[in-house]
Amino acid sequence: MSSVNNLVNGADTAWLLISGALVLFMTPGLALFYGGMVRAKSTLNIMMMSFSAMGVTTIIWVLYGYSISFGKDVAGIIGDLSHLGLGNTLDATVGSEGHQVPTLAFAMFQLTFAIITIALLSGAIADRVKFSSWLVFVAAWVTLVYSPIAHWVFGGGWIMTKIGALDFAGGTVVEINSGASALALALVIGKRIGFKRDQMRPHNLPLVLLGAGILWFGWFGFNGGSALTSGALASTALINTQIAASAAAMTWLLTEKIRDGKATTLGIASGAVAGMVAITPACGFVNPLGALIIGLISGALSAWAVALKYKFNYDDSLDVVGVHGVSGLFGMLAIGILGTTTANAMGADGLFMNGGTALLEKQMIASVAVGLFAFTATYLIASFIEKTIGFRSSPDDEATGLDQTYHAETAYDFSSISIR
Repeated sequence: MSSVNNLVNGADTAWLLISGALVLFMTPGLALFYGGMVRAKSTLNIMMMSFSAMGVTTIIWVLYGYSISFGKDVAGIIGDLSHLGLGNTLDATVGSEGHQVPTLAFAMFQLTFAIITIALLSGAIADRVKFSSWLVFVAAWVTLVYSPIAHWVFGGGWIMTKIGALDFAGGTVVEINSGASALALALVIGKRIGFKRDQMRPHNLPLVLLGAGILWFGWFGFNGGSALTSGALASTALINTQIAASAAAMTWLLTEKIRDGKATTLGIASGAVAGMVAITPACGFVNPLGALIIGLISGALSAWAVALKYKFNYDDSLDVVGVHGVSGLFGMLAIGILGTTTANAMGADGLFMNGGTALLEKQMIASVAVGLFAFTATYLIASFIEKTIGFRSSPDDEATGLDQTYHAETAYDFSSISIR
């Protein structure tokens, strides 16, 4: 271990450890964000879906998830089993010469990405699935969907080495993956009782804003930490994240004002998230002006996209498809247009930076491949669970509320309040 300590860069390691903690904090933030968006009777259930994702995903990651994501490449598709139980990591480092960090620090950082990605999917099926079946789905999805895609893009797989597409912090692995998987889940599970008939408004908007604020805070670790160093590249990622989130929040509000006549708190929270989603793959490959353009477009784009579920009649309860899928895809393609080597010498120039269409084509191939795989695999996994142990809650349980049905608790207890 002492020889490893002589190799590691202390500042880079500290930044990665802090970033991992920030990204992990995003999952409780997501729980609050989602908890405020659902109806009161299922508040605890949707929050439990996020917290339980931490537990199941961590166990999977230690046993074999990290190994098949970041083990030695096998045919460009999957990692080998050399790191089962996080073996061969205690005395190892990753990173370029002079910027090496302990492999365990990297493994922890990547674990937090897996956790937040599967937690995002709960928003598509809020209010209507069995909690026990959700736990089975988490284990299967992290194993069969997330880990292979993480290897393709981040772990030396075919998208990284053969296609050469650029994805700084997870536009494919996290955003397009979660958006496509959310659509598949929503189609398999079906619509909530009363969809498009009953009012299903967020029950606690202050909770939504608090959750969005935590997500905003944690996203600096998500994007900045992906530099794996504490230098100029991390600084570029951080400022670009702030710019895109702020711009998208404003254009979402403007879109609401023009379309509906009102600017809402849910809108500003959703817009900020959409901007951070869009800049996630691009934050280390574009300059600040590029981040501003990405933010301005993504806020309006996702504000428009979330309404598609009513037009196409699928019930994505908390707009995972419209925000994460659509803005994630836009962010990936935006690299092919606005990417510039002035921001990152390891990147490439996009169409508007005199780079031609080559990069844009690579971004399109990677995005479509990940989206199609994620949708198909998730659809099959969810269908198998539904046909075997059952995934959808019973109508009675859904009407009662999943908090009482599955957890014997309620988020709000008014029984002790007396009226005089």
